[in-house]
Amino acid sequence: MNKQTATRNLDEIITKVEGARLRISEHHIVKIIGISKYSSAEDIATLYNAGQRAFGENKVQDLKDKMTELEELPIEWHFVGTLQKNKINNLIDLNPTLVHSLDSLDLALELNKKLEAKNKKLSALLQVNSAYEDSKSGVLPEAAIEVYKQILESCPNINLKGIMSIGAHTEDEKLIKESFKTTKKIYDELIPFGAKYCSMGMSSDFELAIACGSNMIRVGSTLFKD
Repeated sequence: MNKQTATRNLDEIITKVEGARLRISEHHIVKIIGISKYSSAEDIATLYNAGQRAFGENKVQDLKDKMTELEELPIEWHFVGTLQKNKINNLIDLNPTLVHSLDSLDLALELNKKLEAKNKKLSALLQVNSAYEDSKSGVLPEAAIEVYKQILESCPNINLKGIMSIGAHTEDEKLIKESFKTTKKIYDELIPFGAKYCSMGMSSDFELAIACGSNMIRVGSTLFKD
């Protein structure tokens, strides 16, 4: 991907994000995370130079490799994939800005234990399975608020920053919207407990997610297209 293509892709996404957020409020800010899991370090660098600053990887090893290759750039790195317990120490050592996929209290307790042992802290989002789909990880909506509070109380080394969900896997826009509305309702109830981010929306549905109140989106294919 050349600089011209990267700039065009980023401009197209920003234009759509601006349109969607302004329909809510001029004060509604949306953070864009570029999902780079299928892309090269070279393409990430090109997009960085075009103005994109935050990138997300879904495998710990890939995150490490790209962080190493691009260490001269002050990129804001996010971990967005399923976190396996045997990879926790490796992820802690990489110290990403935000982990998007804390999908259970059990995982949170294990992560906190490893963080305590290393005397470190890590910021994370609680993943909510708002679409009730077996293929997705995350706590169920009816348990989300209680689990969030339990993590706050029992995991002092985890800085909970909000929640994340993936929209319903369907062509039915109504069902996608319902899953986003479910997430937003949970987020609203967690704001008094320090929730900052309502992360929902990907390349195919981020405008709908923003319309439902998302303030963080994860885009990959639309950002990295040639």
